[in-house]
Amino acid sequence: MSTETVKITRLGTQGHGIAEGAQGPIYVPYALPGETVAIARNGGHGTLISITETSTDRVAPLCRHFDPDRDACGGCSLQHLADVPYRAFKRDLVIEALRSRGLTPEVGALIAAHPGERRRVVLSARKTEKDFLLGFNRAETHHIVSIEECPIASQGIMVRLGAIRAIGQVLATGSDTFRITVLETLSGLDLAADGLKPLSDKQRRAVTETVLSLKGIARVSVNGEVVIEPQKPVIDFGGVKVAPPPGAFTQATKPAEDAMAELVLAHAGKAKRVLDLFAGSGTFALRLARIARVHAVESEEKPLKALEHAARNMQGLKPVTIEKRDLYRRPMMVQELKNYDAVVFDPPRAGAEAQMKELARSTVKTVAAVSCNPLTLARDLRILVDGGYRIKSVAPIDQFLWSPHVEAVALLEK
Repeated sequence: MSTETVKITRLGTQGHGIAEGAQGPIYVPYALPGETVAIARNGGHGTLISITETSTDRVAPLCRHFDPDRDACGGCSLQHLADVPYRAFKRDLVIEALRSRGLTPEVGALIAAHPGERRRVVLSARKTEKDFLLGFNRAETHHIVSIEECPIASQGIMVRLGAIRAIGQVLATGSDTFRITVLETLSGLDLAADGLKPLSDKQRRAVTETVLSLKGIARVSVNGEVVIEPQKPVIDFGGVKVAPPPGAFTQATKPAEDAMAELVLAHAGKAKRVLDLFAGSGTFALRLARIARVHAVESEEKPLKALEHAARNMQGLKPVTIEKRDLYRRPMMVQELKNYDAVVFDPPRAGAEAQMKELARSTVKTVAAVSCNPLTLARDLRILVDGGYRIKSVAPIDQFLWSPHVEAVALLEK
């Protein structure tokens, strides 16, 4: 490892400052373009030691845990970057990903995220000889930084951090690290722990007693099994109440979810039959059912059952049908797709390449693509464009504030 002074020229896709070295780029976390910094260099990675020339885009971070000189939490990587260049950085991630596939559609301004909006966070937890750690991993390590505050998380989660800690302490056995996914619902916090050994009867009683002594906890589950559920966790998908299964996927913030849904619904417009692929618990399907018949396809049974139950118990919706199907192994084929006027898809980060090849050959007029990964979105859109689709617009959406992750909604027509 050597010490040297370098000039930061740009930001990388992970939010690290990049300096141009003789042997290639040097990635320096917490450094910004225009800065001259002293680093401890190890190959292509630099640890920031000091800044001799500071960027005008550098701002003071809001959170006490965002401090590279101390025990920095790895939950955020860009809290030190001013708002305007931060938003431009995220929008550019989408533009450059599309450009890498030869696509140059109109990309709108970033739909911004704000502090206090995150209703879902994933915390790391571990019992030590002296303490119980609950927080986020330090960047690129397994070391847990135990948090006392988190400006991205909702107030409903932060005011119950002590309650989450108390439940985590009862769940912890040995010194193994486990995760607690926290979802703020209309009826209280839904805590889904995973990575734990099966609970003993004694632990179950202790968890039950602890939860009943606290306020605002709707459910606690371990490895997908409900331990105690004082109240059914409920979330709202455009006015339709849904009780998601333990640990089920939900969009991380409600404002981002609402923005995505508004774009999707406006684009679906006059469609009479809509196919919702990778439907989850019904984020889009239940909203779309107000305007059209919907067929929802998802590989996991429990979210589908939650979707179906919500649709059956809500008046005013058009018919909703469900299908359990692994779209990676068995995509919807051209002959099946001909029954629909519009298709919506929101796949995991891997995208939906096999499904796109079938959709590209179809006669479906309207497509809405929702993605959490600009690179796989660009690949999938390239397939659709080569199949005769035109990209009308792309909207970048931020819901993981101060991170390098960005969502996007692309609207297409045949």
